[in-house]
Amino acid sequence: MIKTRFTELAGVEHPIVQGGMQWVGKAELVSAVANAGALGFITALTQPTPEDLAREIKRTREMTDKPFGVNLTILPAIKPPPYSEYRRAIIESGVKIVETAGYKPQEHIDDFKKYGVKVIHKCTAVRHALSAQRMGADAISIDGFECAGHPGEDDIPGLILIPCAADKVTIPMIASGGFGDGRGLAAALALGADGVNMGTRFCATKEAPIHEAFKQRMVENDERQTDLIFRTMHNTARVARNKVSQQVVAAEKSGAKFEDVRDLVAGARGRQGLETGDTDMGIWSAGMVQGLIHDIPTVKELVDRIVADAEAIIARRLANMIVAAPRAAAE
Repeated sequence: MIKTRFTELAGVEHPIVQGGMQWVGKAELVSAVANAGALGFITALTQPTPEDLAREIKRTREMTDKPFGVNLTILPAIKPPPYSEYRRAIIESGVKIVETAGYKPQEHIDDFKKYGVKVIHKCTAVRHALSAQRMGADAISIDGFECAGHPGEDDIPGLILIPCAADKVTIPMIASGGFGDGRGLAAALALGADGVNMGTRFCATKEAPIHEAFKQRMVENDERQTDLIFRTMHNTARVARNKVSQQVVAAEKSGAKFEDVRDLVAGARGRQGLETGDTDMGIWSAGMVQGLIHDIPTVKELVDRIVADAEAIIARRLANMIVAAPRAAAE
């Protein structure tokens, strides 16, 4: 068993997190992650209303008696969701750990902490991690450039970002972006993290509530099968490469603005694809870790394998590389 500051903070057996994922972070997956001894997050804004979120939390509790959390992503918008109502649903449902992400989380951190809710804030830069720490976050999750979704605009890969953050951040830290096996977990711990966050890898499991065609596509894809969209709009997102993502990239090269690609990237299209199995219906998030995905196991099989492989690497492979220095020959 691998014990870290994060496993103690979250009350879980393994230092592995299933982060919040739009349309994917639902009770079926989250409860399976919890039952496997890791920490899963329901995605709040996947639920149409705060009342629906409360029902999804209740549904998850019916499937597991182990800890799980809720992801609340805060994004600037002309007409934002009722964040305070979603926050209240989380608190009143008795959830004790939340993953926040996005824009200015201070209000949310303050309110959650008043009710004893632990907060992990998701960041893409060391400066943002330090800001979250000052705001009172209990832990941070730091996303390297390899990640699916929004990697920020600094383009710093995990091999640099994780130890840079570890040098300055004093609260527990979860490494995110490019993790999918025991080698990644062992490496993250060596770089100074207290665990790993996985999104894409958890999508390719039997319990993930998406169409089988997407899971098979991730097995077939290699590490090159992603596109960076919205680069010209300074809102970079890494998505699986498909016909739609290639159209968006081409449009941006021609000077397109968001309004010109809005219909292509509409969330409703992406969601319809996930439900029907059309992997070219819309854009869908996936990371470079696709190159490490070779099967579709159960969540428990995946978590157990990652932990066992990481333990073997730490206890045997790395330990066996340490050799006592030869004594100087006697004069």
